[in-house]
Order: sequence, then C-alpha cells, then structure tokens
Amino acid sequence: MTTSPNRNPTGAGAIIAFLAIGGVIGGGLLGQPTIGLLAGIAGGVGIAILLWWRERRRDL
Repeated sequence: MTTSPNRNPTGAGAIIAFLAIGGVIGGGLLGQPTIGLLAGIAGGVGIAILLWWRERRRDL
C-alpha cells in the first residue's frame, strides 16, 4: 500500500512523551510517581491509537 505524496500523517510520539512526563509530575504530587507514569503512558497510547484510527479511516 502506498501513500499519496501530499499526505502528512499525524505523529503521536510527542503526545505520549508529554503525558508520561505530566503523569510523573501529577503522580509525584500525590506520592505515586510510578502510577502517574503508567497512567500518562496509557493515556498517550490511547490517544495515539485514536489518531492512528482516524488516519486509517481517512484512507478508506
């Protein structure tokens, strides 16, 4: 499957990183930085999957 040259796919790596850092900070304030990290990563991956799904639907 090839993509057309004028498409710019959405990247989600920065979203995952920012939510992971935010989770550590938020979790650290509550005394649970590891849980905050895991929650931030889970949220970032969830958003990344939604972005991937939106891009995939656009291709159909």
